[in-house]
Amino acid sequence: MHKTVQNLISIQSSIKTKLLSLKEKTRIPKIIAVSKTFKLDHIQPLIDYGHLDYGENKVQEAIEKWTDIKKNNDKIKLHLIGKLQTNKVKFAVKIFDYIHSLDSEKLAKKISEEQKKNNVKPKIFIQINLGLESQKSGIVKENLTNFYNLCTKLDLNIIGIMCIPPFNEDSSKYFSVMSNLINSIDNKELSMGMSSDYLNAIEHKSTYVRIGSNIFGQRD
Repeated sequence: MHKTVQNLISIQSSIKTKLLSLKEKTRIPKIIAVSKTFKLDHIQPLIDYGHLDYGENKVQEAIEKWTDIKKNNDKIKLHLIGKLQTNKVKFAVKIFDYIHSLDSEKLAKKISEEQKKNNVKPKIFIQINLGLESQKSGIVKENLTNFYNLCTKLDLNIIGIMCIPPFNEDSSKYFSVMSNLINSIDNKELSMGMSSDYLNAIEHKSTYVRIGSNIFGQRD
């Protein structure tokens, strides 16, 4: 068995143990295998094993790596987890099933325009900048309800919210805020938690975890 598959099985087991400790029997968080920068020969064992959810940061890289694979396997779901520039939206909506990084009204309007043109409707997370970090995208949490209502009017398929907590801080306090914040909108999916803190995220109701190095190893 390939190392990446072993790693995935180990993560699945740790999540199951965590959910049992929380006495949660129904929630099954999706594991997004963050395959950005890794070549297909490194990813193929997971595809062969039957894993379906993969995360990429860049639109062009996703097109080059995944176009043929998705044509041959329509069950594979591709997640855009990096910042989306408005000039890339017309390409992104054709290849990505999920967009985790909706962060502005301008981007919302562009996605709305392009999904109509292409007759697609990706599932979208609104990115929240909880740490108010200037180098990170996202809306402030106080604007969530108004922004969500705007997205609804634009016919966007908003399924939940996403965050990336500040580096070198206790992520649990941010995850706790997110698990409360989600109650202010109709959709209940939470995209939060990475290799270093996914079990903390699951403790705070995360439904999508984005795991790269714990599956694929360290990037060059």
